[in-house]
Amino acid sequence: MEQLTIPRENYLKPGHLGCPGCGATIAMKLALAALGAKTIVVIPASCWGILAGPYPHSSLDVPVLHTAFATAGAAASGIRAALDMQGDTETTVLSWAGDGGTFDIGFQSLSGAVERNEDCIFVCYDNEAYMNTGVQRSSATPFGMQTTTTPGQDWKKTRKKNIIETLAAHRIPYAATASIAFPEDMVRKFQKAKKLKGGSRFLHVLATCPPGWRVPSELSVKVARLAVQTNIFPLYEVKDGIRYTLNFKGKREVKDYLEVQGRFKHLTEGDIAHIQSLVDEDWDLLLKKAE
Repeated sequence: MEQLTIPRENYLKPGHLGCPGCGATIAMKLALAALGAKTIVVIPASCWGILAGPYPHSSLDVPVLHTAFATAGAAASGIRAALDMQGDTETTVLSWAGDGGTFDIGFQSLSGAVERNEDCIFVCYDNEAYMNTGVQRSSATPFGMQTTTTPGQDWKKTRKKNIIETLAAHRIPYAATASIAFPEDMVRKFQKAKKLKGGSRFLHVLATCPPGWRVPSELSVKVARLAVQTNIFPLYEVKDGIRYTLNFKGKREVKDYLEVQGRFKHLTEGDIAHIQSLVDEDWDLLLKKAE
C-alpha cells in the first residue's frame, strides 16, 4: 500500500464528546485533514450529532449543519445548490452519517441525491449498529453480532447489507471503502474524492465502537485493522460503478477478528466456520470483479 504524508492540519478541537477509543472521531479527524478548511459538514442524527456538541458550541473547526435522521442527502444537496448559486465551486459539501443514517433511515435521501449525481461527498462512518441509542441492530450489523435487539441466542442471523455495491449500482463516479486503521489509504481516498468534482462520491469507513463492540478502548485501531486483514472489511475502490481496484489483500482467518470482541463471544466454532465461508464467498466475488 502506498505511503503519503498525512496533513498536519487538525479541524477536530479538543473537548469533543467521543468515548475513549471512538473510531468515529478518528475518522472525522482524518477526513477533514484530507479535505481542508473549505468544507461544510452535514450531520444527521447519529453519534456525531452528539460528538460535535450542542449549538452554539462545536468541536469541529468548519461549518456544520445538523439535520434530521432521514434528510442528510437532501440537506447536502440544498447546500451544494446554494453554493453553486453563489459561484462557490471550491467548498466541499460533506455528508457525514452513521450506518443508521446511511443503510436504513437515511437511505432514501442518499439514493435520491446520488441518482441526481449531486456534487457532494457522502460518507458512512460505520460502527455496525445504532450505537448512540443503545446498540440496536441495523442492516449494517454483521452476521453473528449480539445487540440489544438481537440478544442472547437471538443474535443477528442475516448478512450485512453491502452498501458499496448498492451505491455502485447508481453508477456514481467514485465509491470506496476505508478504515481508520489505514490512515494513509483513507486520506488518499478522501483527497481523490475531493478532486473528482461534478458528481457524487461515496466513502464507507469502518469506525470501531469500543462500548458497542465490547473491546478495550486501546484496541480500537487494532480491531479495525484485523477487519481488513481478515477480508471481513476489504479495502477497494469502484469507479463509475464498474471498475474495481483492490487496495489490500488480507490473509488472516476471521476468528482472529471475532475472538477479540465481546459482541461475538457467544459464537461456536461452527458459527465461526460459517462466517469464514461467507467472507470467502464475498472475497472471491470481489476478486472476480477486480479482474
